[in-house]
Amino acid sequence: MRHAKSDWNAELGVDHDRPLNRRGVASARQIGRLITELRLVPDLVISSTAVRARSTAQLAMEAGRWDSRLQLEPGFYGSGSPSVIMLAAALGGAADRMMIVGHQPTWGMVVHDLTGDSVEVKTATLVVIELPIDVWPQLPNTTGTVMAVHHPGH
Repeated sequence: MRHAKSDWNAELGVDHDRPLNRRGVASARQIGRLITELRLVPDLVISSTAVRARSTAQLAMEAGRWDSRLQLEPGFYGSGSPSVIMLAAALGGAADRMMIVGHQPTWGMVVHDLTGDSVEVKTATLVVIELPIDVWPQLPNTTGTVMAVHHPGH
C-alpha cells in the first residue's frame, strides 16, 4: 500500500515529517475498512517511518479494527525496490499475510519486480499480490500475481 495523500502545505523542516492532509486521513480509513470487508487483514504491517506512511498504516488498522502487529522500518524510506523486497523477506517472520506501506516511485517498482506488471500506485492505493512462497525469505526469488488493485473511492 502506498501512503495516503500528504499535506504539502504543512509547516515542517524535512520531507520525512510531512503529515497526511484531510483527504489522506479519509482515504487511509476507507482502505482500512475495505481490507477488512475483503477479508485481507494482514498479520503484519510494516511501514516506512515517514509520518505520512506511518499515519496511513495506523489509520487503516484503526478503521478496519485490525489486531495486526505494526512494525516501523526506517529502510523503507528512500530505498529502492530491491532493498524493500529484501527487508520484507527478512522481516516477514511467521506472518501468513503481510502489508508493506511506503512511497512512490519505489512501490510501483516493487509491484513490477514481484509480478512483472506495471500498476499505477496512486496515493492510498492497495495492490494485492499473491505469492507462491512458503516462507518470506523466498520472496526475492519468486514471481507473484497481481490479484487486485484498490484505490480509495472505488
